[in-house]
Amino acid sequence: MAGVELDFNDKIVIAQALDDLGVDIIEAGFPASSELDKKVTRLISREVSRARIAGLARANAFDVDEAAASEVHVIHVFIATSDIHIKYKLSSTREKVIEAAVDAVERARSYGVDVLFSAEDATRSDPSYLVKVYKSVVDTGVDYINIPDTVGVMTPWSMENLVRRIIQAMPRNRDIRVDVHCHNDFGMATANSIAGIMGGADGVQVTVNGFGERGGNAALEEVVASIHFQLGYSTNINLQMLTPVSRLVADRFKIKMPPNKAITGLNAFAHEAGIHVHGVLNNPLTYEPILPESVGNRRRIVLGRHSGKAAVEYTLKQLGVEPSRGLVKHVLRKLKEVAPKVKKVDEDMIISWIREYDVELGVHVQDA
Repeated sequence: MAGVELDFNDKIVIAQALDDLGVDIIEAGFPASSELDKKVTRLISREVSRARIAGLARANAFDVDEAAASEVHVIHVFIATSDIHIKYKLSSTREKVIEAAVDAVERARSYGVDVLFSAEDATRSDPSYLVKVYKSVVDTGVDYINIPDTVGVMTPWSMENLVRRIIQAMPRNRDIRVDVHCHNDFGMATANSIAGIMGGADGVQVTVNGFGERGGNAALEEVVASIHFQLGYSTNINLQMLTPVSRLVADRFKIKMPPNKAITGLNAFAHEAGIHVHGVLNNPLTYEPILPESVGNRRRIVLGRHSGKAAVEYTLKQLGVEPSRGLVKHVLRKLKEVAPKVKKVDEDMIISWIREYDVELGVHVQDA
């Protein structure tokens, strides 16, 4: 993610959290890119107890050798296959790209590890050529192929169709697992990832909170929640750890998450509007698609100028105060008056209004 630097300890802490979360494969680093990535990838490979560790490698001998030296379980080989990348980034040809891909996969396989192959910028590649590339590496013996939407140009229906087309073109005698890898340039990374699954993909490459280049990647917590609660499928993820891990990673990245972040955000299960609060307090599913506890989050009833009687009564009870009719009306009146002028109505304000009401009644309120 642009502008973010993780140190050695940050990477280890995040890797351990992902392992505890239940992630199947952790791409720990790009060993050929720096000594830090090489060292931390090797340590993570030795330290994690459940997840398999992948190392990224361009389709060349040096990168593959560095990934293997990092003791990874999976070498992730990639090379671009779109004409714009082949011409302007690689200064190569379609034929040479296939040759480089096959050579790199063969070299990676020689180390006795699983090999994952990505056709970078797959979604802007000529589909017929893309199929040819994937067939070439499948014949060479890869274990996974990955379909990246590198610049986030796909729509859900086009992603589903592309994944289905590629899967149908693969040899029937090979047990190949297919991943999708979606970017969020048009805000559709999660939707496109789910569409990829609907097209037959077995796995999804994601990042916590969607952190990544430009607009980011498909967010782990959103994709996992959709898989479980919308598609009815399962993963090995411990759902109740989604929010704690989301917040841990945001803290390590030193990024303040927007409160309306889906699934794990502070406001993901927050309610202020009177109609919503009344419904939620009677039955949470009236205005919540899932229970917040199921993803490690919590419900918040927020007081503001949109609040109604039910929210005030609930808040007063949480403060240990009997919500008499008069007190509720008093707090509601203060909310309509004060809330538009302040950024946040906090607990201290509510307590001061309770005291003010008691003084009006001539009642002495003792400090707890």
